[in-house]
Amino acid sequence: MTTEHGHSPDEIANRLSQGTRYSPLKDMIYGGIDGAVTTFAIVAGVEGAGLSHSIIVALGLANILADGFSMAASNYSGTKAELDDRKRIIQIEERHIADHPAAEREELRQILAMRGLSGPILEQATDAIVQRKEKWIGLMLTDEYGLARDDPHPLHAALATFAAFLTAGAVPLTPFVFGLANPFALSVCATLFAFFLIGAAKSRWSLSKWWRSGTETLFIGGMAALLAYIVGGMFHPG
Repeated sequence: MTTEHGHSPDEIANRLSQGTRYSPLKDMIYGGIDGAVTTFAIVAGVEGAGLSHSIIVALGLANILADGFSMAASNYSGTKAELDDRKRIIQIEERHIADHPAAEREELRQILAMRGLSGPILEQATDAIVQRKEKWIGLMLTDEYGLARDDPHPLHAALATFAAFLTAGAVPLTPFVFGLANPFALSVCATLFAFFLIGAAKSRWSLSKWWRSGTETLFIGGMAALLAYIVGGMFHPG
């Protein structure tokens, strides 16, 4: 069994100096599942209503572009709000350190004590950290406010969401765009397979088995698609 990374002193120092890297996993899973679900919901709903395939293509393409952009913009705004809130909290801590240095030092000392330090080592660590205000504030962000160590990335989050939404959202439409035979049946199979692949890929970053994670995502997406088809069938002219 190979280790995930090296553990020599140089390798450890190099890895820690790089900080925490942005991972697009959450944003891509979020965008991919929603793209496949919402686009297939349109396909299933229109098919259930017995309308023409040209309407499916038109509404599906409109959904991919409009809803995908909307999701990306929403994710950007939400992540930007997290970043702005982080900056606000940093300013608060800077002001508290300037106005109440003794109280803030005591707060830091108690945080380090909760981490297991005690006695002279606790006092030495506290004295060392208060000499570096950036590290001091960084520790307060994680231990007092529960924030991540590094800044979030609004643009990266938005682009990852949009790309995943476009990719997964195109799957249900492909048989209709190319005019394939039995397009709805192909769309169903392709979309369910896409759900399974998204779930299976997600398992790489979890403890779940790939087949279990894939089946779970397949079930969630399949239920959403089935509901859309049932609702569309209520408006079938026949």
